[in-house]
Amino acid sequence: MEWKLERTARRRIRTEEEMRWENVMKVLSNDMKQKRSQVSPKVLDSVTTTYSNFKSNFSKRLSAELPVASSPIATRWQQRQTGDLACSFGAELSTTDIPESLQSVLGTPEKDTLTPGIYKEPLKFPTKEGYERNNSALCVCEAPHALDRAVKENVASKSQKCPNQLFSTQKVVQKTDGKMQLCDKSQCIWKGCQYGVGDELFHLNRFCDKNYPICQPEVKIHLTGLRNDYYLNILDWSFKNVVAVALGSAVYIWNGENHNGVENIDLGLTCNYVSSVSWIKEGTCLAVGTSEGEVQLWDVVTKKQLRNMLGHLSVVGALSWNHYLLSSGSRLGHVYHHDVRIAQHHVGTLCHKQAVCALKWSLDGRLLSSGCSDGLLTIWPYDPGASARGQPLKVLPQSTAVKAMDWCPWQSAVLAVGGGMKDGCLHILDINTGKSIQTPSTNSQICSLIWLPKTKEIATGQGTPKNDVTLWTCPTLCRSGGFFGHRGRVLHLALSPDQTQVFSAAADGMATVWKCCQ
Repeated sequence: MEWKLERTARRRIRTEEEMRWENVMKVLSNDMKQKRSQVSPKVLDSVTTTYSNFKSNFSKRLSAELPVASSPIATRWQQRQTGDLACSFGAELSTTDIPESLQSVLGTPEKDTLTPGIYKEPLKFPTKEGYERNNSALCVCEAPHALDRAVKENVASKSQKCPNQLFSTQKVVQKTDGKMQLCDKSQCIWKGCQYGVGDELFHLNRFCDKNYPICQPEVKIHLTGLRNDYYLNILDWSFKNVVAVALGSAVYIWNGENHNGVENIDLGLTCNYVSSVSWIKEGTCLAVGTSEGEVQLWDVVTKKQLRNMLGHLSVVGALSWNHYLLSSGSRLGHVYHHDVRIAQHHVGTLCHKQAVCALKWSLDGRLLSSGCSDGLLTIWPYDPGASARGQPLKVLPQSTAVKAMDWCPWQSAVLAVGGGMKDGCLHILDINTGKSIQTPSTNSQICSLIWLPKTKEIATGQGTPKNDVTLWTCPTLCRSGGFFGHRGRVLHLALSPDQTQVFSAAADGMATVWKCCQ
């Protein structure tokens, strides 16, 4: 008789966690009963479903249907290796997403819980072990069942330490090595040249001048590892006549004067890929933005890193210099001002609601234009110590994401903006009035643009169907010519310091140097 009483007493013992979960399930059951018309037949029963069963079933479903972020925004936490789950329940859900009836049961979040509105970006160094390296040009991932197995083992091993891991997400990191190689016309072994992409396809044609000869590019360069990403800015031509282009996790340096000396700076130990580059106007310092949210300064002569400025949590896709002030924009919508002369480099912050695609300081340094993926073109005044609550001078809505953007060299209040896939128009804007001066249509996505002061023209790099570089004469904005031959969208354009040559890089892995004026 005593053993029966003892067994009955053991059955009545409940842990505090199970009783709490039972209360939660009862509240959910009551809420579901009020909406019987929308209830699925497979509603959880608060009486028969225990916390241990729910936790086990949720772990199986999470491992079977591994969530992967579909948006281009990826934080440094989401870029860790496979199987490394972060405790990010507070980063994904907030108390505003939980019904009021459940808040009384679950309680309020603790102080260290990450909630929208009070979240601050910590300074955090990436670890070398957090990345996978692939030395081939192809990215090989683990099979889906292998990923599921790894996640199951990880959740099972860490469930006691951090229960919130059930709600976290992860991302598989893929890395490719880039390569920059000059095209040897006679003995080129690049597959594009083998398949018939010869010099005869690349040519410059002037429509307005019949006597202007059809010219071929001065140099052809093969780029391996060039990311076909519309939102990156990975090409720049310095005042010292040196070209920097990011391929994979390395930055390649090419001498634009003698067309020789291809060198590279490898950042493979600290980042997955390089997302932006920008030369300082005075000297040989190169600013490099990475996929891990870092902004690094490099001396390209000595190939030494001068400093590493942390703060961003996501891809740094845009950089722009204003003398000693470097502005960097990330895909989380933050623009940071860095004073590179002082130790506490972060001196100002500007905030956007979505990813920053482009940053450009005006030539006189008084205005900063920023373009975002939500189609907002924002004009900011020169204020290095700006706070996150600072107000812009103007906000000019556009119909598509603002990525291709450049200030006019001879009119300080004129800004050129290229429309995206749904727009396809070249917008010449007067910043003082906020209105468009002229808007010619290109019937294609404008991926890049630059002004040509020598010939008073604008060059736009475009996507399908022609994948060409169109020249527009100013101020009439009539088509005056074009560079032809690319088989992929022309993602990046750069102008030489003497303003006579244009460097174009396209998604087909080809880069060319054109003579834009006689």
